[in-house]
Amino acid sequence: MAEQHNKLVEVENLVTYFPIYSGLLQQKTGDVKAVDDISFFVRRGETLGLVGESGCGKTTTGRSILKLEEPTSGNVIFEGKNLIEMEGEPLRKMRAHMQPIFQDPFASLNPRMNVGNIIGEPLFVHNLAKGKELRERVEDLLNMVGLAPQMAERYPHEFSGGQRQRIGIARALSASPSFIVCDEAVSALDVSIQGQIIKLLIKLREKLGLTYLFISHDLSVVRHISDRVAVMYLGKIVEITTSDQLYKNPQHPYTISLLSAVPIPDPKVDRTRKRIVLKGDIPSPINPPSGCPFHTRCQMAVEECKTTKQELRGVDAEHWVACHRV
Repeated sequence: MAEQHNKLVEVENLVTYFPIYSGLLQQKTGDVKAVDDISFFVRRGETLGLVGESGCGKTTTGRSILKLEEPTSGNVIFEGKNLIEMEGEPLRKMRAHMQPIFQDPFASLNPRMNVGNIIGEPLFVHNLAKGKELRERVEDLLNMVGLAPQMAERYPHEFSGGQRQRIGIARALSASPSFIVCDEAVSALDVSIQGQIIKLLIKLREKLGLTYLFISHDLSVVRHISDRVAVMYLGKIVEITTSDQLYKNPQHPYTISLLSAVPIPDPKVDRTRKRIVLKGDIPSPINPPSGCPFHTRCQMAVEECKTTKQELRGVDAEHWVACHRV
């Protein structure tokens, strides 16, 4: 494991359930188990990719870390302080150091505010700049993300999707955070624009010393930007290791099946490799399977998988897998 001082974010046994109410009296009848007891850390200055199918709990994990969703239990240690225990003014001050970049670059921008006000709002809210200083900071941020300073007077509808996402990135950077949660930050963009935004994020990380949690369902994008990758399935992390190790030597059956679906640009290689088609559908997070959550679709599953809860265990210094058959 990493040295203690090198960990910027530590997530310990994080649980986020959404209650289900039904009937005339709106009584609680169950929970959607979006995030179900996960633990991981993000080292200072690295990018941790978080991948998995839609609905596996990736976005809820990111939002829970930032306390945009209230976790049910667990701890999130950021710069040595437990965010879960924070409320009110202390939490508001801490939020200047951790910011999100949202998936939809249009829905996340206020259509009634011009770009200058959108980017400058965190500076105003956290009392970091005002007047001329604020305007100059907004112009610097627009330059930093590849937009002209005079665009500060325009409104979101006047920009393309890629430009809107650059505005979202500039807003996330305005309060000079150390940690950014990129929630499917490129999935709504064209492939050519995705490449530009990924290059921008990498350049900003190196220039400003940022730390990213990069959430995506696209394994090829995650490979390009991430130092380490965590694979999530039905609210659980099933494998976490370095990016190179994950793609060269995947261990969990779910990770292997995900990677088998990633397109390879060489037609000869692509024709010869074996694709793994998972049987059945993803179980409901309202009533997940007992034991290993993947056992209902796993080709390697045995009786023990149905009854024994799987915990992450190290197969080497940087590789952790939640599968007793590995």
